[in-house]
Amino acid sequence: MGGRQLNAPRAILLDTCAAIWIMNGDRMSPASREAIIAAQAGGQVHVSPITAWEIATLAARGRLTMRLSPESWFRALLAQPGVSLAPMPPEVLIASASLPGTPPRDPADRIIAATARSFGHAIVTRDGELIPYSRAGHIEAIEC
Repeated sequence: MGGRQLNAPRAILLDTCAAIWIMNGDRMSPASREAIIAAQAGGQVHVSPITAWEIATLAARGRLTMRLSPESWFRALLAQPGVSLAPMPPEVLIASASLPGTPPRDPADRIIAATARSFGHAIVTRDGELIPYSRAGHIEAIEC
């Protein structure tokens, strides 16, 4: 029997913006908070390795101010209860190059979308390209 078990927490994938908001303790929508809490209880909150690259890039460009180094910040994110590193096998990277419909232009967002599609995760995001891609039915997104 395939698919999710009844009452199993929904596995989610944090977009980089959601990861930042979680680490900063920023306000998020009730739906995203509920999804994260439920997924944490089941160890089903995932973060793409591309988020580490995005965090380091934002910090290097001065677009994200952090008290920790990007490495320490990412380790602290992964130390949150129920949070784990999502796999990023070559198949996901290849799939990111040929997503259906009108996928996001940003390569990191394409990798996040391909990861979610490959593993059946809902993406917690507020991204201006991932939300319309979800509305088109290509991924599941929970707006934060």
